[in-house]
Amino acid sequence: MATVAELKAVLKDTLEKKGVLGHLKARIRAEVFNALDDDREPRPSLSHENLLINELIREYLEFNKYKYTASVLIADDHLRKEEQKSTNIEDLHVSQAVNR
Repeated sequence: MATVAELKAVLKDTLEKKGVLGHLKARIRAEVFNALDDDREPRPSLSHENLLINELIREYLEFNKYKYTASVLIADDHLRKEEQKSTNIEDLHVSQAVNR
């Protein structure tokens, strides 16, 4: 019969292999920051330049498969609202120098 410690180890390994554990940790971090965020102090609106920077960071994270880090970044309400807008190259007024 397996001990509780052995069952915990197997469960942890299984969740890590499936990517669930990393996702849960990222989600918990995002929720902790949301809970600590002061809603009484309004955030400044994102400038065009900051929106571009945020999108580049998000794209970099997703391209390099840092999906849990990206999920924490996207969990910010500003990014979630801005992400719903169209953020293609033409909208950002950026010339594409390199073809993908």
